[in-house]
Amino acid sequence: MSFKHIISRDNPVFKQLKKLADNSRERRSEGQTLLDGVHLIEAYMATFGEPVLIIIPEGKSSVEATGLIQNLTEISTIMLPTLMFAELTPVASATGILALVKIPQLTAPEQLKFALMLEDIQDPGNLGSMLRTAAAAGVEAVYLSTSCTDAWSPKALRGGQGAQFVLPIVERANLIAELDNFNGNSYATAMHGESLYAQDLTQATAFVIGNEGAGLRKQTIAAADKSITIPMTESQFGSVESLNAGAAAAICLFERKRQIL
Repeated sequence: MSFKHIISRDNPVFKQLKKLADNSRERRSEGQTLLDGVHLIEAYMATFGEPVLIIIPEGKSSVEATGLIQNLTEISTIMLPTLMFAELTPVASATGILALVKIPQLTAPEQLKFALMLEDIQDPGNLGSMLRTAAAAGVEAVYLSTSCTDAWSPKALRGGQGAQFVLPIVERANLIAELDNFNGNSYATAMHGESLYAQDLTQATAFVIGNEGAGLRKQTIAAADKSITIPMTESQFGSVESLNAGAAAAICLFERKRQIL
């Protein structure tokens, strides 16, 4: 184990960590990312082993962070001033520990029975939440279009709460090609279409969810087997125009889970 106290932003180790925190291209190039907090680090370690590096702030750490640090005494550790540490974290209230890890590569099953395809999702926290929902619902693989936000950014990882460590994720995917190759029924969520609840989802199923504001592109909708919508209540005061992408994904995925059960 080595221990270093870094106090300069010009230090090459800090500069590299900052690039990994801020830049998806750097994360892809290096195959590494940063995990923030005890829960994410322990979830990673449960399957993929020890981190490459531990990063801690000056001053007092939480009880949980201190306990984890004591169990990782063989891992190289650096200490940063509080403000420099905060530059690497995705949240305002830092958890007191970061870990540099290798991005895991999980392979989707050959006979895929349950998939989620996401087009142009922009908010990393929203993406992380959708991945967490997908893992809980039993999705076997998630496909992200080329314009989706990075699944391995610190904010997306924070939102996923470990989903990225158990769920095969195919980034920069050609969704139209994936829909053409999917051996099952594919459903594109749209403003107009058949009711979700009228579908038989007990067979191999893929749901396609679009951008938070614009929804799915016309070409993507056309590539799916069906367009579906989630029925919403209308009142004397009118109705909500649409659900947000995360809510729509959760309803669709767990309707399939309900039918299977």
